[in-house]
Amino acid sequence: MIELAGIIILGILAQWVAWKFKIPAILPLILIGLFVGPIAAEFFTEDGHKWIEPIWNGEKGLFPGEGLFYFVSLAISIILFEGGLTLRKSEIANVGPVITKLITLGAAITFIVSALVAHYVFNLGWEIAMLFSSLIIVTGPTVISPILRNIPLKKDVAAVLKWEGILIDPIGALAAVLMFEFISAGGGSGFTKTAFMEFGKIVLFGLTFGFTFAHGLIFIINKKFVPHYLLNVVSLSMVLFVFVLSDLFAHESGLLSVVVMGMVIANSNLKSIDELLYFKESLSVLLISILFILLAANMNISELMLVFNWQALSLFAAIVFIIRPLAVFMSTHNSTLKLNEKLFISWVGPRGIVAAGIASLFGTKLMKQGIEGAEYITPLVFLIVLGTVLLNATTARMFAKLVGVFLKSSEAIVMIGASDAARIIAKYLMNHGRRVVLLDQNKSYIQQARNEGVEAFDIDIYNDTIDDSAELNDVGYLIAMTGSDEVNKYAVNQFSRIYGERGTYRLATLNEVKIKTPENEDMLFTTNDDYINLNESARDFPVINEVKVESSEDYINKLATIHEEEKSIPLFVRNNRKIEVIPEVDHTLINGNDRIVYLGKKIIF
Repeated sequence: MIELAGIIILGILAQWVAWKFKIPAILPLILIGLFVGPIAAEFFTEDGHKWIEPIWNGEKGLFPGEGLFYFVSLAISIILFEGGLTLRKSEIANVGPVITKLITLGAAITFIVSALVAHYVFNLGWEIAMLFSSLIIVTGPTVISPILRNIPLKKDVAAVLKWEGILIDPIGALAAVLMFEFISAGGGSGFTKTAFMEFGKIVLFGLTFGFTFAHGLIFIINKKFVPHYLLNVVSLSMVLFVFVLSDLFAHESGLLSVVVMGMVIANSNLKSIDELLYFKESLSVLLISILFILLAANMNISELMLVFNWQALSLFAAIVFIIRPLAVFMSTHNSTLKLNEKLFISWVGPRGIVAAGIASLFGTKLMKQGIEGAEYITPLVFLIVLGTVLLNATTARMFAKLVGVFLKSSEAIVMIGASDAARIIAKYLMNHGRRVVLLDQNKSYIQQARNEGVEAFDIDIYNDTIDDSAELNDVGYLIAMTGSDEVNKYAVNQFSRIYGERGTYRLATLNEVKIKTPENEDMLFTTNDDYINLNESARDFPVINEVKVESSEDYINKLATIHEEEKSIPLFVRNNRKIEVIPEVDHTLINGNDRIVYLGKKIIF
């Protein structure tokens, strides 16, 4: 009982440490597992027992017999289903040719060249070498996002890395599943007729069960045959049912079934897809926390020593310094990316949770089947995962500065709220060279913004992880201008440290307008106008005006005139160098190059 509770507590603690220090969670999870497992047995216990023993050894252990094997299989099936849920056809179509090539041509290059290197450098058999190469195709958002979050990058560079991680996750998992199933079908006998027939059987049943039960689940949910409070647990039970049933008809086809099932649901008209995805993400976090401590703890020092040699180091170096750059440069040939941007994308390629999880599962299964070289799969992949995560987490920021992709000034603006006024202001700022991103729950506002050419996302700031939907690495200003005072204050308190390092502002509340509270630095525009005034002005006079000011005195007088005029609201002061919100303007520095920018009715001065 103590061991089981300890795994959960340590797992969640590792997730918190990862969030706090902006590192991928897999790093502390695997290190904790190695510490309480093989390292503790070797250095900290007299009897050579691990502090956490995953498999019953006659004296202690959490899982008897095949128990750990079954738990890992079921956990990986849920994680892969959640990965499949993230893959939408529309996303592949919208991310552009560079990312499309990275997840196709780049993945193919990584697969082929890594297999060649693993075979000739590490002397792995062709089948095991190809399984290894299919496993290290995957990067994954769980390892990319924490690394990028701490580095201000150009939107295009960050978007390439982010979307490659998201889209390659299920694709790489599918490739690894297919490769493993081919090896299993042949029983290690090579590329025989029997192997191809068994492989075809696995693919047939995997695709059939995944596709059929996905549509069945969609039908059941959309027709409301399941009450809302049972929606998530019914979906979970269906995933496990499909995994087990498919495996009964064609051994080892279950993983393919759940990946396909997730992909079909992701591209369907399921009305509760967001809620289902949120539940599966939360469940995956818990499973991953338990899984990787167990998997790392289950390893022995002898397995770790298999990769403590020059061949493993050479393989790691080849993957990081040759194969990844080759895949990136081939995939980005004739693209708009500059040389320094290609170099940075080449450098950042950490392998993640899917690679390590599937490697442990497949390595264990193939060892039980007696496949030669299978004992190398888990330690080799763990080496690549830990090595690339450590390398990128510690050097990505420095390398970004070295090659010149590190943004010295974060000038982009995120606006919470996409009302009429917000869209008008956003377009003005965009016309003057600023990137603006609008976030709102109002789908109508978001669609109008997109129709007007403004970057906008349908996001609930209370529940959604903003970074998962919008690329905000270059954001330095936060403006909260929704119709809710509470939402505005929450946005300022919650996100100012992340997105508002250069300035955080919000609309004045109705009460602040009434009592004429002095202007604060976190208040957008002035205390004379709240959300209602702003949007009434935008409705009646949807235009941004400018008036030139010659001196400090001229600025004060004209600003007072704008304040006095009904439905004219001062917003910024603009010159050739910068745009400042009114409350931050130092009127003593005003000169003939400055202009007051105001929304609403045009005033004749």
